[in-house]
Amino acid sequence: MEIERKYLIDTPPEDYRSWPFHQIEQAYLCTAPTVRVRREDDTYYMTYKGGGLLAREEYNLPLTREAYAHLLAKADGRILTKKRYLLPLQKAYSAMRNADPGAVADDADDLADAAGHGAVSDAADLTVEMDVFEGAYKGLILAEVEFPTEAAALAFTPPDWFGRDVTFTGEYSNSRLATASPAEP
Repeated sequence: MEIERKYLIDTPPEDYRSWPFHQIEQAYLCTAPTVRVRREDDTYYMTYKGGGLLAREEYNLPLTREAYAHLLAKADGRILTKKRYLLPLQKAYSAMRNADPGAVADDADDLADAAGHGAVSDAADLTVEMDVFEGAYKGLILAEVEFPTEAAALAFTPPDWFGRDVTFTGEYSNSRLATASPAEP
């Protein structure tokens, strides 16, 4: 199961380009159910995703470069390209603010308790995946955080720099972006 929250980012942390990242290219063979092909750096795979916004089934199958290229040519809509920057959630709480270390620790404690971990160090196991889109959606930035349980996802309080929660709208799902006009999404 994939359990994640998604946020629109208006102003990312100034140092985000120094974070580790993956270069991603993806396209959709079908959007109901969702069947996607993706190149992430030099890895290729096909993904099936079940229905749902907060939680849904997800299966990944490895592909060869040749199989990926063959399927990519059959995709519906546009090919999405983006850089996915990765930041441990505990560090994300302190990004873009000169917070008092105690306040950051309190945020991490709250997240750890909500996730059922009970320790600040375990909160760092969660990662912000911040997608900076290129191509047709250049300028669009979305952040996702995956959780171990739905309860943890629902109890999540995002860092201050996260924007509007778009988890439950579906308006910024990648499958929708691939088939919508860039002006919509």
